[in-house]
Order: sequence, then C-alpha cells, then structure tokens
Amino acid sequence: MQTTLSPQSQQLPRAAEAESILRSCVHCGFCNATCPTYQLLGDELDGPRGRIYLIKQVLEGQAVTRKTQEHLDRCLSCRNCETTCPSGVDYHNLLDIGRAVVDAAVPRSLGQRLLREGLRSVVPNPALFKSLVSSGQVLRALLPGPLQAKLPRSTPAAAPRPVTHHPRQVLLLEGCVQPGLSPNTNAAAARVLDRLGISVTPARAAGCCGAVDYHLDAQAAGLDRARHNIDAWWPAIEQGAEAIVQTASGCGAFVKDYGHLLSTDPTYADKARRVSALARDLVEVLRDEPLETLGVHGDQRLAFHCPCTLQHAQKLGGAVEALLTRLGFNLTSVPDAHLCCGSAGTYSITQPELARQLRDNKLNALESGHPQLIVTANIGCQSHLDGAGRTPVRHWIELVDAAMPARVNGAR
Repeated sequence: MQTTLSPQSQQLPRAAEAESILRSCVHCGFCNATCPTYQLLGDELDGPRGRIYLIKQVLEGQAVTRKTQEHLDRCLSCRNCETTCPSGVDYHNLLDIGRAVVDAAVPRSLGQRLLREGLRSVVPNPALFKSLVSSGQVLRALLPGPLQAKLPRSTPAAAPRPVTHHPRQVLLLEGCVQPGLSPNTNAAAARVLDRLGISVTPARAAGCCGAVDYHLDAQAAGLDRARHNIDAWWPAIEQGAEAIVQTASGCGAFVKDYGHLLSTDPTYADKARRVSALARDLVEVLRDEPLETLGVHGDQRLAFHCPCTLQHAQKLGGAVEALLTRLGFNLTSVPDAHLCCGSAGTYSITQPELARQLRDNKLNALESGHPQLIVTANIGCQSHLDGAGRTPVRHWIELVDAAMPARVNGAR
C-alpha cells in the first residue's frame, strides 16, 4: 500500500514501523472474511482492511474524528486477521500505533473517561478486585444484570499449593483478575507442575502484565508495568528459572511482546527480549513432559474454547486439545473455532452489545456437541462465557488436576 506519512507522523517514535506495516498490506480483503466485527456489522470500516485505511489516513495527516475512534474501538484485537492474512500484515501493532494517535487527538466523553480510568484502577489491582468481587457476590441481587453476569457463580477457595524445591524451577504470573475470579487455576497448575518435578518460584513483587493499561489509552503506564515485572522476575531468571509460565493466554501474549514493545528502551531492551524468550503458556511447558506419569484418565465430554490470544497471538491452536486428548478426555467438535468469543480483555465492558452477540454465537458453537463442560485457557474468556449461565466454563488445568490420583498422604 503506497503511503506518505505527514511531517507530524514522521516524528512519532514508531513511525518507521507504522509505514512498513502499511506498505505490507495489498488490499486483498481476506482479513474481512474472518473478522468477527465485520461479520456482525457488515461495514468495511469495522473490518481490518477498513481500519488500516483509517489509520493510513490519520498518519497521512487527514482529519481525525470521533467516528474514526469508534471504528478502532470496535476492534477486538483478536488477531484472527493476522492468521488469515497472506501478506503477514502486523495488524495489531499498527492498530496500537493508530489508536495512540487517535486517542491523543479525540477527547473521550466524561463517561468513557471515567469507565476506562475506573477499569485501569480496579482490574490491575488483585486485592481491590478480589474485595469488590466478594462484595458483589453478597449484594448480587441488588446489582444490574450486566454486573451480575460478570460475577462468578461461585468462587471456591483454592486448595493449597505444594511447597517443594525441585531442581527445575519456573516463575508463574499470578495475574490480576484470576485470583479473584478463579483462584484455583494457578494452584492447580502448581500442583500439576509439582507432580512433574517442577517447582513454582514465588515472585510476589510482580503484578499486572500491563495489557489492561496498554489497551485502554495508557500505553506508557502499560510499559511501566512491564518494566516493573522484568525487575521483579530478574533475580530468579539469573538464578536459573527455566520459564515464566502464564495460565492466562491474554497475559502470555502480552508478556511475549515485551521484547518488541521495549526494543528501543536502552535500559530494558535486552532484559525484555530475555523475558519474552522465557515466557511460556502452561501448555507449552506440559506438552513436552511425561504426562503419563500423572496417572490421569479423563473421561469427561468437553468442548475446548481456544482463546484468540492462544491461537492467533501465540500460534498455539490445537496444543491444549492435543494434550487433553492425550490424557483421555473426549473433546467435541467446535464449529468456527477460530472466531472470538467477545471477551477481548475489557472489550466485554467497553463494547457490551457486540460482546454479547459474539458470546452467544460462540456458546452456540461450543454447545453444539453437547459437552458436559466447556474449558478454556484464559480467565477473561472463562468469566465472559460463564456469565451467560449456560454450560459451566472452567480452566482446562483444573480438570487435569482434579483427575490426578491422590498421593499416599492424601495430598494432591
């Protein structure tokens, strides 16, 4: 795509990257065929090709309007288009660049500012978020329907984690909302890893991965969180931690991008590349281990929802399905498994109507094989899908953990 950046755009820190991405697009439109919002709305400007044109116009100096912002806001950042694109257009990075320019030029309404600032204040704060979830469950009947749907049906306490010191050590990203919405997920991961001779090294100073801030008009704050995590993890990395494990694929996709996002930071560039190289989704760690030693014999009928951040961002589509099948679980066929469920981080809150339509479409597909349970690999997708009150949704590692035989002393 022929592109001539305006003098102002040429001064942007990522100007060369934006121009390179724009020039890689050949206008083919294959991306629209797999874009969830284009399929729902049928508007060229609500598909990747149209959004690329909008960003091109902005960077070439044309007027920026609220409509431009609206079309960019509607993008889920699911990256399905990147999987489809024959030219390898790096759409999500172009979108990040374009959104930053548009958000700097178009002030949001007071309501939108309060919503986004509220999300950035609450979501990355695990203690505050967990406290609000607990309060919400007590007052559930008094809350509006959309808020009720965001609360888990129940929040069981996590079983204890093993305290072991195996020669093999990994770090585990605890996450922001997962401790409040599904506290057993990371505990289950730690127990399964322990059975395989891998200990989880605590890194309590680490916090939110930074994705929430980065995708809600606060990219600088998101990168500061990335730097904070690098500092928190670095001592354990120097002591030989073999991986930084994520049980939420959304967090994993962002941590794997640290190296790119901080590539021009002279203090953190090398460390960020090292952290991204060590970042592993849980399935990447487990799939190469002797799973037969776990003694798992799964016999449940499951539908697996593969999050966009797992299949399109991390290119791990089919990995969890293969692992669960290897352990004996019966997986149903899921039509249109490549399409987004509508969670997309905070999208289900900022774009509730589109998110609801996508959720219902996804649940129809997941339930078409009549599963007993739906499993997924990302807490955002899990709570979004489970909020419909239909087939229960859990993280897949909890099923693996529950299917392991108890040890002689009764502990898992």
